[in-house]
Amino acid sequence: MTSASDHAIHGGAAEQAADVLRTTTAVRERCGQLLDRARRGESRWFTVDDNAIEGAAGTIAEVTRRRFPRGHIPVHSRWRHFEAGGVDRKGELDRLLAGQSRPERARALIDLTVVSVLLDAGAGHDWKYTEPASGKTFTRSEGLAVASYHAFVAGMFSSDKDRPLQVDAMGLRGLVTDRLAQAFQVSEANPMVGLEGRAVLMRRLGEIISEQPEVFGPELQRPGHLFDLILGTAGPDVSRTASVSAHGILSHLLMSLSGIWPAANTIGTIPLGDCWRHEAVRGEGLTDGWVPFHKLSQWLTYSLLEPFEWSGVSVHGLNALTALPEYRNGGLMIDSGVLVPRDEAVASQVWQPGDEIIVEWRALTLSLMDEVAGAVRKHLHLDAERMPLARVLEGGSWAAGRELAQRRRGGMPPLQVASDGTVF
Repeated sequence: MTSASDHAIHGGAAEQAADVLRTTTAVRERCGQLLDRARRGESRWFTVDDNAIEGAAGTIAEVTRRRFPRGHIPVHSRWRHFEAGGVDRKGELDRLLAGQSRPERARALIDLTVVSVLLDAGAGHDWKYTEPASGKTFTRSEGLAVASYHAFVAGMFSSDKDRPLQVDAMGLRGLVTDRLAQAFQVSEANPMVGLEGRAVLMRRLGEIISEQPEVFGPELQRPGHLFDLILGTAGPDVSRTASVSAHGILSHLLMSLSGIWPAANTIGTIPLGDCWRHEAVRGEGLTDGWVPFHKLSQWLTYSLLEPFEWSGVSVHGLNALTALPEYRNGGLMIDSGVLVPRDEAVASQVWQPGDEIIVEWRALTLSLMDEVAGAVRKHLHLDAERMPLARVLEGGSWAAGRELAQRRRGGMPPLQVASDGTVF
């Protein structure tokens, strides 16, 4: 016999709940609940030292001044990683795309950004990538970016050997793990964490975009056709008044790509992606108990801001996006003393993404970063318009978190999370 709750889940209630959880308003509100709770001393995992916020902000401001002494701070983006080693890969790609229309160049930039960001999860401290052309060796996010850039240029994600500079559904669906391993120079002597998970994610991306021709193109489904969907592009150029909100880009990503994520986190049959349960979090109806983060989707949104702007589109509302709750920002919160684990033994265990301690760590990090960002702006004498969160992150909190981790643990995060290549 079917219960009333079953009817609700199979009706429109699940879709409505998912829509609520796909907003940064919900992200901030749910994470804020856990920060308020921790400040009341009710977290079993962390205490919050508000007196340490100023020190964390000072560290970020110091790193920002050192990295960008002229004050020209770019947004946090995958495109910073494409600049690794001082190589102008964007310039190289522009030359390869010369002669293409502005929308087609935009599609190619979006294609590259989407696959590179989705491949950007912790690779482990033993993996590295040596760039054949420059001879330079890169690790971690920079290595993953450079490797994915060269895989894209070589046509690894395209089904058409005559059109290598594209990512399409058929090319993605046919991507075997061994080929990805070869492109990323993975071997027994150069192991990568989560390689199989990355390959599965690429194939899932191919499946999902092939199922949505109305979004990704009626004939050749490409991630880059999000450009046409969002702007209603028709013809060889872009309107001079074209504009989009940062959250508008995120909303399209969350709606169209939600099916690529592991299916465990669902309401009814609706996949939620980077959204996790916590018993202390309250919400209306079927959203009750869920804490959304959408880290990779927001990282992708941040990374798409420049491709849209380079294509003549004005992007506004950057501060609607949140901090990225990953191990660099999260590590900064712990290493700067803002978050204090109640039990030091938690550092020696390996946790799962859905474990309560990890959900709280990420939620507290996300909420605290809004407060830390305000203090950073005061240090730098900038307002939120000139120093949006996207620049605080790049300036920044991510680099400061990496530096502290390097000093204290050889680069390892303060808490260990088992990665399948789709969360961190």
